Amino acid sequence: MRLISSLLAGVASLGAVQAARVVYDWNVTYVNANPDNLKERQVIGINGKWPPPPIEVTLGDTLVVNLHNSLNEPTALHFHGQFQNGSVWMDGPSMVTQCPIPPNYDFTYEFNITQTGTYWAHSHYMGQYMDGFRSPMILHNPNESYAYDEEVTVTLSEWYHDSSYTNLATFLNIKNPTGAEPVPQSGFINDSANTTFHFKPGKVYRLRLINISGFSTFFFSIDGHDMDIIEVDGIDTERKTVKSLYLTAAQRFSVLVSTKNATNLNYYMHADMDTGMFDTLPDDLQTNLTAPIYYDESHNNFASSEDIGMDSDFDDISLVPLLKESAVAPDHQVNLTFNFDVTTDGFNRGMFNELPYLAPNVPTLNTMFSMGDLATNAAVYGPQTIATVFKHLDMIELVLNNLDSGDHPFHLHGHVFQIVARGDGVYSGNTSDVQWVNENPVRRDTVMVPAESFTILRFRADNPGVWIFHCHIDWHLESGLAAIFIEAPDVAQQRMTLPQQFLDVCEASGIKATGNGAGKEGLDLSGAPSGITLIYDGFTAKGKGAMAGCILAALVGMGTIIWYAISDPEKKVREMMAKQ
Repeated sequence: MRLISSLLAGVASLGAVQAARVVYDWNVTYVNANPDNLKERQVIGINGKWPPPPIEVTLGDTLVVNLHNSLNEPTALHFHGQFQNGSVWMDGPSMVTQCPIPPNYDFTYEFNITQTGTYWAHSHYMGQYMDGFRSPMILHNPNESYAYDEEVTVTLSEWYHDSSYTNLATFLNIKNPTGAEPVPQSGFINDSANTTFHFKPGKVYRLRLINISGFSTFFFSIDGHDMDIIEVDGIDTERKTVKSLYLTAAQRFSVLVSTKNATNLNYYMHADMDTGMFDTLPDDLQTNLTAPIYYDESHNNFASSEDIGMDSDFDDISLVPLLKESAVAPDHQVNLTFNFDVTTDGFNRGMFNELPYLAPNVPTLNTMFSMGDLATNAAVYGPQTIATVFKHLDMIELVLNNLDSGDHPFHLHGHVFQIVARGDGVYSGNTSDVQWVNENPVRRDTVMVPAESFTILRFRADNPGVWIFHCHIDWHLESGLAAIFIEAPDVAQQRMTLPQQFLDVCEASGIKATGNGAGKEGLDLSGAPSGITLIYDGFTAKGKGAMAGCILAALVGMGTIIWYAISDPEKKVREMMAKQ
């Protein structure tokens, strides 16, 4: 990997660098790897190496990623948690904000860094990032809210021995009617089964925790050490001391850890998989991951374990952002009730309001920019994009009702949201039955919605463009658990123009770059992906006709039997004998 940093603004009067142009040249390639020492497999790396290198930039920088796709399949890159305000086309999800990048094609992502904190970058094409195409992304702040001596990035992930395509074919299969997700074969701390850490005594460490999984939740703790949470998904928070915390897929935390003065003991870091998410639990799956933290590597004296795993009582709704923003009454409410069921194609799919998301024939952002006044009509984006149009600067209330027996992490692109309420069962709409968090509720971009419960979010529609909202369990996203938010399309058309490379990549992919969700003009949506729906729970017209025929046949049959029974049986026998 070649990293080029060139100064843009020079040195200010105080001697501080104002901004830089940080350039990464990434050749996306296949690599063979065996990180769990159990099975070598093909993974996706950068410049012939795996795991991919971290991205590190500073507030005010311009990030440039020159990507060449050397795979034999398309790809797309998402910078998770970046608002992309004014650069919505750089968000990355395939067929949402761009056409996928075809094999042997060059594509450039470039945008200004306006946020700070802990993030990550990953493929947003099918289940590809579970094949290894993901990387930490650290946005440094020259004026951090908290002081510390050193920082360490800690990634948590599960690992599959089969490719995402093989696992997806097993998951979305008529032979899997219950929708059992593929269970991983291993789990990692920092992409390895053999990770170690070294702490210096008397120091304060900032640990940047990132769950880069496609499925698993992890419970995190360190023997003998408290952790002070100071950041959640890029939002600085008031210090909160905890012994453990959980991270669902795609969530991030920063914690401060004060090290001991003595070096007579070493300690273990723990990352325990949430096994309640797995339909089956293989005997050989190591779910309690550990990594030694050495104060003194010359001895093996380790402190007693304090790992409590899934017994953790941590709840992120108790976190308090440093920058105060009180909850505001909503202008617009969206109710998204979700569940899993077998659909008309025979697959068990995730769906919002009984309809799974199907990608359109034209990227939704391209449709927004090319359809003029019709861009404010949700129908233009396709019958199964689950599209909702928001007015500029409206406060949106998003009600999530989880009818499923499992927990689900949901991520909103282009925004952070407030978590203003949680509760058991389905939200009735009666606000008096809910315990609201009105004073400075926690803000983040990925939230865990517990099983058979509801969660209520609020965010300001202040980022014109197209944003996907989806479950970050990648199996569920690919099965249809997603919705599209079209935000202030009229304002976006006035302020922005889709760059030419986003039209060119569609042409290179053989995908239409303009038009409605079907790739046509106006509201003619014929040919747009549709028709995969919840199986009708009742009688169709044909079914009613068949039932009527069955009933009529049954009545005739029963009438014949009755008539025969009341006739002279001896006469009937004589007639039958005579015929013989």
